[in-house]
Amino acid sequence: MTMFVSQNPSLARRLLVRTALPLAVTCLLAGPAVASETVRVKLATTAGDITLELYPAQAPKTVENFVQYVKDKHYDGTIFHRVIDNFMVQGGGFDASYVQKKTRAPVVHEGREALAKGGLRNVVGTVAMARTNDPQSATAQFFINVKDNAFLDPVVIPPGDPVPKFEYQGRTYENTPRAALMSAPQLFGYTVFGKVIAGMDVVNKIKATPTGAGGPFPSDVPKTPILINKATLEN
Repeated sequence: MTMFVSQNPSLARRLLVRTALPLAVTCLLAGPAVASETVRVKLATTAGDITLELYPAQAPKTVENFVQYVKDKHYDGTIFHRVIDNFMVQGGGFDASYVQKKTRAPVVHEGREALAKGGLRNVVGTVAMARTNDPQSATAQFFINVKDNAFLDPVVIPPGDPVPKFEYQGRTYENTPRAALMSAPQLFGYTVFGKVIAGMDVVNKIKATPTGAGGPFPSDVPKTPILINKATLEN
């Protein structure tokens, strides 16, 4: 996949796929949801510490999925492999030798549900799941927004079936079957499940690091590797 900095939302959206080998979506993550109180995770990186606050009340399965990867020490020794200033920083999938780490089955996409329950949008400092073009493909990789990226937000579908009127990217659609809109891949966006509550200065340091080619990636890789030495639960 070609990777380059773009301010064009349609191109930038394609940048934000989970950089991984193709995975078959065999099943959705099952199991009980995490308790509704917030969860804090500290990422001890080579650039400094970042503390995330996660919101299981809004995105229970997504938070449970992320927390399990933390418990499994999946993130320990992984790198921020894609860094685009004025967009986002992405990590959680590759070790320092650019070897892709094994993951569990994908987690169900909860973007719209999270928004409906008062969840956050893709604004500066929020953390969301990265994925392929398949909305149901998020596994372990995540990104932190370093800019307000409204075009990454899930699109909320108006009531009605058919939907009397729906506007998207400057076009108006009338009397559209609800199922067609609910299943359209381009309308899912990216699930936000937490935000940075400490260490945003570290995130800003990461976003400003010089980048270039690295491993299998032709661009956007920090020239000096930035590792997550350890990810730990804080509560």
